[in-house]
Amino acid sequence: MTTFSGVQRKKGERLIVAVTAAFICAVVLTIPAVAQPAQPRVHQLPATPETIVWGYYSATAEPVLRIASGDMVDVITMITNRPNRLEGAGVPPDQIQQSLRDIVDQVTDRGPGGHILTGPIYVEGAERGDVLEVRIISIGLEISYGYNGCSGFIPDNCGEQRTRIIALDEERMVGIFAPGIEIPLRPFFGSMGVAPPPGAGRISSTPPWIHAGNLDNRELVAGTTLFIPVHVRGALFEVGDGHAAQGHGEVDQTAIETSLNGRLQLIVRKDMHLEWPRAETPEHFITMGMDEDLNVATRIAVQEMIDFLVETKGMEQGAAYQLASVAADLKITQLVDRNVGVHMTIPKSIFVGSASPAR
Repeated sequence: MTTFSGVQRKKGERLIVAVTAAFICAVVLTIPAVAQPAQPRVHQLPATPETIVWGYYSATAEPVLRIASGDMVDVITMITNRPNRLEGAGVPPDQIQQSLRDIVDQVTDRGPGGHILTGPIYVEGAERGDVLEVRIISIGLEISYGYNGCSGFIPDNCGEQRTRIIALDEERMVGIFAPGIEIPLRPFFGSMGVAPPPGAGRISSTPPWIHAGNLDNRELVAGTTLFIPVHVRGALFEVGDGHAAQGHGEVDQTAIETSLNGRLQLIVRKDMHLEWPRAETPEHFITMGMDEDLNVATRIAVQEMIDFLVETKGMEQGAAYQLASVAADLKITQLVDRNVGVHMTIPKSIFVGSASPAR
């Protein structure tokens, strides 16, 4: 079975484990590990004033944790909001996390973006030109509510209730949007990224780019893998912007924003070289494009898929382009983060047997 590993170019305590041991074993067997310890350590990384950055990715950010390639991190991410705003929208004060209050009270180095991100994590052995493989082992809810804030693509549609509090039923895994409307929960981290190239300086956490960051890609749930080009030594991985559920496009600017916990495994890949982030689910390969212009973002995502098919399936470029048209799905990831996002998915199931690749 071909995986992206063949590409050769440019909660706390209450984890909801959403991937089976069999799947983990399959991933380990199909994606060769690079520079991993025999027994990966599991690190704990809560969200506190000392372990978060507020609103940016930077090559000069100080790491809050150092790990070996292949280690796992049990991470907590914090809802991006202010306690007084949540209370004003109807959240009882005793349901506001003390860690959020501490972060808002104590962290003064903020911006230019608005996301509260856990990290950075320094991964030993990562160098510019490598790829950081992020295996999303599990994701769970950390609190029993989320919010949706209205602005985004067509803000004139927002009513007076700009912030909607949505109760999260962890047992049934649904969000209670309104009487008679329940949203199936598929939690994922909206932002997972590494430091950008040093020349980019301190960049906002809002727009996604070649460093990944605020992808807002609802495909990246537990059991999937994200591949990010590394731009600085140690990678400096950050994670946050927890989403309990989101539609493709994220059209009003937010998902069901909430605090999450999860287990991530971070692996340095020296056998991979990418220009843009890619991902893999049990069923699909995913390529991505981000740009201020939707047409440019789309072109990047499509060309990345063509390149992937050429590199891993031995296809000629024309045939790969045709296959992308007849078998792959192009989706708007999000329209609201300055750099819009587009991703393309192609099912693994279409690649059957070991016959010579179509030309």
